[in-house]
Amino acid sequence: MKLLVVEDHPALRGLLHKHLQRAGFVVDTAEHGRQAQAMLGLSRYDAMILDLGLPDMHGLSLLAARSATRNNDLPCIILTACDALESRVAGLDAGADDYLLKPFEMPELEARLRAVLRRPGMRSERRLRLGNLSLCPDTRDVQVAQRPLLLSKREVALLGELLRSAPRVVIKDHLEERLYSLDAAVTPNAIEALVSRLRRKLLAAGADSSIETLRGLGYRLVANAS
Repeated sequence: MKLLVVEDHPALRGLLHKHLQRAGFVVDTAEHGRQAQAMLGLSRYDAMILDLGLPDMHGLSLLAARSATRNNDLPCIILTACDALESRVAGLDAGADDYLLKPFEMPELEARLRAVLRRPGMRSERRLRLGNLSLCPDTRDVQVAQRPLLLSKREVALLGELLRSAPRVVIKDHLEERLYSLDAAVTPNAIEALVSRLRRKLLAAGADSSIETLRGLGYRLVANAS
């Protein structure tokens, strides 16, 4: 899953990026509101973590501006040092899904993020399945025939994108957008290499589905003919 972290404090922004990336998320970060607004127009995110005290605009203005982007239904957790009731009410009324006061512990933020993504209508599913292959997006637990399959974080992310769309085709550009941050150096054959590794692991584990390549278009996960 892909997150946008909007936080102007360099140390906290770096800490959030490092912790959430280690937790398995693809993370883009923005220092200013206008930068974040541009990023919301460029990429599709699963959730946004938003500091209200931005240097160029109030966080609530950015929250309102998301409605004009491809992320109009984006779940949002607000970070703020202001614990006034009026501020919390204003944030929730503006469309935020949760509110976390600074200072906070990273495990609590991660838990609140998982809770927001589990809510009805969000893009987080309890378990994705195709044949004997399954993935729990919350825990990143992958199983083939109820046996654990060890995958890298990016392989899990790729499998999740393919399972959500199966048996429809997922275009290559979409996978690059979803699996890599905007500032990542992505080599021309990065997706092909990742697909190849995942394909080999699924075959070795005895999965009854496989990844098909559609030249010049993308990939799809399909059930094997019995």
